[in-house]
Amino acid sequence: MSNRFDYFTIYAAMRTGSNFLEENINEYPDLHCYGEAFNPVFMGGAKKHEMLGVSIEERDGNPEILLDRMRSRTKGLPGFRFFHDHDPRILEMTLADPRCGKIVLTRNPVDSYVSRKIAAATGQWRLSNMKGARTAQITFDRDEFEQHLDRLQEFQLRLLRGMQTTGQTAYYIGYDDLRDLEVLDGLAAYLGVSHSKDHTSKRTKVQNPAPLEDKVANFEDMQAALARIDRFDLTRTPNFEPRRAATVPSYVAAAKAPVLYQPIKAGPGACIHSWLAALDGDDKAGLLKGFNQKTLRQWKRRHPGNRSFTVLRHPVARLHRAFVNHILCHGPDTYWDMRTALRNSYGLPIPEDTPDESYSVGQHREAFLAFTKFVQGNLGGQTGVRVDAAWASQTEVLHGLATVLIPDMVLREDSLEMGLEQLAKQIGMDPPSVPDEPHDAPVSLAEIYDDAVEEAVQAAYRKDYLMFGFRPLDL
Repeated sequence: MSNRFDYFTIYAAMRTGSNFLEENINEYPDLHCYGEAFNPVFMGGAKKHEMLGVSIEERDGNPEILLDRMRSRTKGLPGFRFFHDHDPRILEMTLADPRCGKIVLTRNPVDSYVSRKIAAATGQWRLSNMKGARTAQITFDRDEFEQHLDRLQEFQLRLLRGMQTTGQTAYYIGYDDLRDLEVLDGLAAYLGVSHSKDHTSKRTKVQNPAPLEDKVANFEDMQAALARIDRFDLTRTPNFEPRRAATVPSYVAAAKAPVLYQPIKAGPGACIHSWLAALDGDDKAGLLKGFNQKTLRQWKRRHPGNRSFTVLRHPVARLHRAFVNHILCHGPDTYWDMRTALRNSYGLPIPEDTPDESYSVGQHREAFLAFTKFVQGNLGGQTGVRVDAAWASQTEVLHGLATVLIPDMVLREDSLEMGLEQLAKQIGMDPPSVPDEPHDAPVSLAEIYDDAVEEAVQAAYRKDYLMFGFRPLDL
């Protein structure tokens, strides 16, 4: 037996044939599977609360104790079955461990759903003799099935990403392969055992071999429901954006009030700063800035009952602000290298110098539409230019914020007065009024906005429109 692995894990789900697979694995020399060793209710099998001298309480306190005991006390290679609702600490350990042999067992989700419903209806979860077989017709429930499907897909994607990010691979085996001796021998070889079987296990029998139409009372309803499920996720919005960091240094807190603003770049700025200052008696100079993760934690500890918030801006207004501040005009926020690259390599029709009196509304509209087209390609991974935080999707920015601090409130600029009033009342303070945000210059958005501008921005930010339900801009 090779020493490629120290142990193995069978990643599976209920009603996928994991009992039968375990029995077949245990018939190979030097392989021993310990069942659902990390099931939160039992250890290995139903009503068992001790394994290899480890109690269920000891295992729950530190699951590595049981894992170490398996490796030290098993002759040969130990393993266990792991389902999505077992101890998540073990999932993290095993996925990260290249010394763990990974077996992924799958089954048609409809078959596993129907099988589980029948088992629940009959009370028979395992069959060893066909004389004792029980059967029942079940009623298909679309919502219930979709929840079942979502759980399976989420678990499979977690496994896939865990192996991709650590450069590992697994042995995939399907329910229909479990009686294929060549496939089972291949699995044993993957685990380091050079032994061939001449038969499969005889203990566990197939419980419900009848076709689905005999097992599902509303079979036609099931067919219609499944036809409406987008199996290939055709309506998804592809995502090629890089993940965003939390940008903690951009956070701003009131000098005294326990309120913190987590800004989204190119979103509201000056009006929020003024509002935070007004909470403390117009102390704008006293606003707290330049946080890092350590000082952020210290601020939260010093301000019990604190609130944090961010503000979503309509994608058209936000992209226009990013265009004016960072690309079009010369100023402290100009991205000079980016501006040059967009003019020279992407044909962005903006003047070499900052716009003067000759710069027209028509020119501005043409330039903004061209910039919007660039951003669409940029977010889609079609350019060699970085995706800047000023025009990254707000969906990705929020994901980044949540890695350090999830905002208590996600407000919207078009109802900012109401949102900030509610926030102030939560901390027991009188809400000051919210001043107007400065207009973009040299040409305001209102001067160029029309259906074509809206459609162009929607094409670039389909994810944000879908995620946040944005409608055409109401100026």
